[in-house]
Amino acid sequence: MADKKKTMGSGVTAIFRKQIFIPIAALLLLAVFNLIMDPSFFEISFGYNSAGHPVLTGNLMTILDYGSEVAILAIGMTLVTAASGGQDISVGAVVAIAGSVILRVLVGLGGDGTLQAPIIVGFLAACGAAMLCGAFNGVLVAVFKIQPMVATLILYTAGRSIAAWINNNELPSVTDETFTYFGGFIPGIPVPTPFFIAVVCIVIALLVLKFTNLGLYTQAVGINAESSRLNGLNPTFIKWLTFVILGLCVAVVGLIKTSRLSTINYSVIAKDIEMDAILAVALGGNVLSGGKFNIMASILGAYVIQFLTTTLYKFQVSSDALPAYKAVVVIVLVVISAPAVKEKIAAWGKKVKAQKGDA
Repeated sequence: MADKKKTMGSGVTAIFRKQIFIPIAALLLLAVFNLIMDPSFFEISFGYNSAGHPVLTGNLMTILDYGSEVAILAIGMTLVTAASGGQDISVGAVVAIAGSVILRVLVGLGGDGTLQAPIIVGFLAACGAAMLCGAFNGVLVAVFKIQPMVATLILYTAGRSIAAWINNNELPSVTDETFTYFGGFIPGIPVPTPFFIAVVCIVIALLVLKFTNLGLYTQAVGINAESSRLNGLNPTFIKWLTFVILGLCVAVVGLIKTSRLSTINYSVIAKDIEMDAILAVALGGNVLSGGKFNIMASILGAYVIQFLTTTLYKFQVSSDALPAYKAVVVIVLVVISAPAVKEKIAAWGKKVKAQKGDA
C-alpha cells in the first residue's frame, strides 16, 4: 500500500514538473472560471460574415482566430528566446512594415484598390522585408553582442514610421475579395482561416525541429554559447538565424492583419502583440534567459493568452487596462521561473518528503 502511494505521489510530482503543465493549468483555470461565471461563454452558433457566407461565431472562435496570430509569432519568439536569452520587442512594428510592403506591391500608390500583382508576390515581398528586419536585429544581437531588448528597441521605435514611409503615408486598400480570405473566412469553410494558417506554420516548425538539428543547436547555444562554440557550433550564426525565422513568422502575421481590413493603420496594427508573444513563451514554461524550450507549450500559451484577453473583454474590462492584467501574469510567471524560487520549492518538496519518510 505504501509503495502504491509512493508511486502515485511520484506520478503527480512528474506531472507538475512537465513544462507544458503551466499552460494547461492556466487554460483549465480560465475554463472553470468562465464556466462558473457565465456558461454562455462557450456557446458556438452559426452566423454570417460581411460577405454573407455562413460562419461559426462565438468566443471560442474568437480565441482560435486571434490566438493563431500570437501562436505563429510564438514559434519564432521561442527560438529567439532560447538562443539569445532575450526577446524581440519590435515584432509589432515589423508586422506594420510587412503589411505595408504587401499593400505597396499589391495596389501601389494612388491606385484604385485593384490588384496589380498576385497576392503571393506581395506576401513574398513582405517575407523578404520582415526577414531583413530580423537579420538586422540578429546582427545587432549576435555580432555586436547587444542585449536583445535594447537591440530591437530600434525597430520598435522606428518601425511604424518606416511602414508609413513605404506607402508615402497613404492608407492603400485592396478591393479584391480573395485578399480577405487570409484574415477572414474561405467561402464554404466556417472556421477562421488564420487557424489553418497557424496549423500549417506549426506543422512546418515541428518538422524542421524533428528532421534538423536546429532545436538542439539553439538549446546548446542558449545554455552556453562558448561551450557550443568549442564543440564546433557557430553561436553567432544560430542566434542570427533565429531572428530571421522570427521575421518570417512576422510576415505571415502581417498578411493576416492586413487581410482582415484590406488596408492598414500604421499606429494601431499589431499594437502590443509583442507582449502577447513574449507572454506566450513565458506561459509555456520556457526559461526567458535562454536554453531549453518547448514549441508546443509556447503555442498553447498563445491560445491561453487569447483566452485571457477574450475573457477580460467578455467582462467589459477596458482595452486600455488589458496590458496591466497581462503584466501581472508576466510578473507571476517570471517570479515562479526564477532560479531562487525553484530552489526554495525544491527544498520545500524534499523537506516534506523527508517528513513523510520519517512518519
